[in-house]
Amino acid sequence: MPRVVINVRSVKGGVPMSIHSAFATLALAAGTLGAQEAPTIKRAPPENISAAKGPEMFMAYCSVCHGKDGQGGGPAAASLRKRPADLTQLSRRNGGKYPTARVENVIQGDTASGPHGSRDMPIWGNVFLSIGKPEIVRLRIANLAAYIESLQAK
Repeated sequence: MPRVVINVRSVKGGVPMSIHSAFATLALAAGTLGAQEAPTIKRAPPENISAAKGPEMFMAYCSVCHGKDGQGGGPAAASLRKRPADLTQLSRRNGGKYPTARVENVIQGDTASGPHGSRDMPIWGNVFLSIGKPEIVRLRIANLAAYIESLQAK
């Protein structure tokens, strides 16, 4: 019987933060394993990608839900209650201006959950604190937001 191991990134204390990766892998594993053995979840610390590399951080932390293109179609999207935001439309939905502060607040975790229920997205500010100092967390968030700005539809 095949055995699937799922790496779930977490913060100190074992709280799953990138559980969306696990959902995607579970969905894929369920299709290949059928009614066989349940996958094993292995908790692992978040990958420490350079805070200066917005595109690489996006691919490691965000693309599993938002997709590599930022349009919300990542491999874990189908397992979520609410489809991840299409990050390429943020400027369009904000009168043509990219909402930098709002994007940074969402990544940080400073925004309340929306009217449609709880927040599925990990609070990356807490995750980033587990791998670096507060000033590096701010740099990570600013560079992620800058990369997301580069994804905006023209």
